[in-house]
Amino acid sequence: MIPTEEVSARRREIEYKLKQEELTLSFIKDSLEKSDQLTKNMVAILSSFESRLMKLENSIIPVYKQTENLQRLQENVEKTLSCLDHVISYYHVAKDTEKIIKEGPTGRLEEYLNCMDKIQKAVEYFQDNNPDSPELNRVKSLFERGKESLESEFRSLMTRHTKPVPPILILDLISGDDDMEPQEEMFLEHLPEGVLHDIIRISGWLVENGRNQDFMTVYFQIRSVQLDRSIKGLKDHFRKNSSSTGVPYSPAIQNKRKDTPTKKPLKRPVLIPGTIRKAQNLLKQYSQHGLDGKKGASNLIPMEGRDDVFDIEIDAYIHCVSAFVKLAQSEYQLLTDIVPEHHQKKTFDSLIQESLDNLIMEGDNIVSAARKAIIRHDYSAVLTIFPILKHLKQMKPEFDQVLQGTAAGTKNKLPGLITSMETTGAKALEEFADNIKNDPDKEYNMPKDGTVHELTSNAILFLQQLLDFQETAGAMLASQVLGDTYNIPLDPRETSSSASSYSSEFSRRLLSTYICKVLGNLQLNLLSKSKVYEDPALSAIFLHNNYNYILKSLEKSELIQLVAVTQKTAERSYRELIEQQIQTYQRSWLKVTDYILERNLPVFQPGVKLKDKERQMIKERFKGFNDGLEELCKIQKAWAIPDVEQRDKIRRAQKTIVKETYGAFLNRYGNVPFTKNPEKYIKYQVDQVGEMIEKLFDTSA
Repeated sequence: MIPTEEVSARRREIEYKLKQEELTLSFIKDSLEKSDQLTKNMVAILSSFESRLMKLENSIIPVYKQTENLQRLQENVEKTLSCLDHVISYYHVAKDTEKIIKEGPTGRLEEYLNCMDKIQKAVEYFQDNNPDSPELNRVKSLFERGKESLESEFRSLMTRHTKPVPPILILDLISGDDDMEPQEEMFLEHLPEGVLHDIIRISGWLVENGRNQDFMTVYFQIRSVQLDRSIKGLKDHFRKNSSSTGVPYSPAIQNKRKDTPTKKPLKRPVLIPGTIRKAQNLLKQYSQHGLDGKKGASNLIPMEGRDDVFDIEIDAYIHCVSAFVKLAQSEYQLLTDIVPEHHQKKTFDSLIQESLDNLIMEGDNIVSAARKAIIRHDYSAVLTIFPILKHLKQMKPEFDQVLQGTAAGTKNKLPGLITSMETTGAKALEEFADNIKNDPDKEYNMPKDGTVHELTSNAILFLQQLLDFQETAGAMLASQVLGDTYNIPLDPRETSSSASSYSSEFSRRLLSTYICKVLGNLQLNLLSKSKVYEDPALSAIFLHNNYNYILKSLEKSELIQLVAVTQKTAERSYRELIEQQIQTYQRSWLKVTDYILERNLPVFQPGVKLKDKERQMIKERFKGFNDGLEELCKIQKAWAIPDVEQRDKIRRAQKTIVKETYGAFLNRYGNVPFTKNPEKYIKYQVDQVGEMIEKLFDTSA
């Protein structure tokens, strides 16, 4: 059983909690009643506020709408006034701008263009809104007048400030690619900066607003004259200042060359001044004897004595070609700022036509002169084509780049000139080779002393010029498809309709074969000419001199390497030919030495008195030797062997043979009593014979 005291305590606790809960419930009921009352009061207040707000809205909205209408009316009035002012301003444009338009744009271009814009807008307004207004005619007239003034100002600026480029600047520009560091790259200032800005503004306005392209015609006409005058000025500069020793580059460039002697080769046009004189110097180096007036003239026109002016003209033309490319590039850069893009190529084409035509015409004149010279058998004239053709080919990529976008006729002018030069050059080379073989000059012009024939010297001089233009000459031959002529197998990889596509190796082989052909023809002609001499010894000396001259000339230049491309044994063959002629010459002394050869003498017994017949035989031997020696020395003293080394070699060999033979004869019969007057027959001692032979081939001895 649960004790009574615990139950009572438990009951009191429960009753106490129940009482607390009842108090809490009573508090909650009171709070809810108060909340309901507050809610009712708030609803009443809000309802009253809503009612008042609706009354206020009903009063304000009409006022707002009325105010909005008034504002709209005010804006319309302001816009109307603005439009009226704008329209009225069009009626004042002519009056406000007429003075400025009449005075022209000089010195105030921006203000002038602003006036022109106003006039144009006035014209557009009247055309759209009041085409019958007399004001339209006034502003249109003023607009046309202003446009004419702008065109006149454009022409005036171009005319006053367009000047030919000085020759020194052009030469600097040509040399600038290699002589100057990248940061020093040269640019030509054709027009002052301020003037250029005005010209660009005028051209832009005329294109955009004037709808006029006449200014482009004015532009290319003025710039075309300037370009042509610049190139002609360069040519005149060469004529006045060039000399046979060099080309007048600007002092600045010359100084820069001194500072940088190890720079890479220049791309500027390189022409060795006096190309013909260069070969003549080689001939002088070959021999101090020279080719004197004793030899006659070949029908190959001599290359000596050419006027320096001729070299200057060639050099000037080459530099003018380079100048045209550089100046044309500069002109195009200037043109892109002034002429609209879609008119640039056409305008540039027109701009360069006169200068390009003059260059091509001058090139055609050079070709024509070369053709006439070839008809006269002056084959050295073809040398004028080589440096020009070489330079034109070097410049062709730049030409193509500059002329990109021009008319086909313009692009084809340079290739046409190149083709013409190649054809003429190839014809000259072929006719030269044939003429070497068939040169008809015979007795009347043969050198009396057997020295080098002028045909030989001219042929070698001509071939030496080809060394500076190997690729050019090879391309000439290749352009005419001369492989069949020279029996050179064509590599399929090298075969092309374009001469420029031939490989350099194939061109080198063609040139090598051509040179071998010329040398072969020369050898045949020399053999024919040598038969003119009645004396076989002089004929041998003649052939020896010519063969030796050919060999030494080949060895002293790169010709021998070029010949070896297709003829490996050429050097050995010439040495054999030279030795053969020496042996032929030495046989001329047999008629002297035969008198004193032991095998041709009788046997004498020592101590036995000589018979009259034997004494007479010895006398005849001495006399025959003496007469033969004197005759040969007299004759051969007038002969010439220009090469000192060969001359000494022949003298030494002949002296050895004759002295040994005569010495043996003299030792055997010098003391034999075959005569009462031994000095009559023993005229020379052995050393005296050697001295006489030492004077051979020397007219001054």
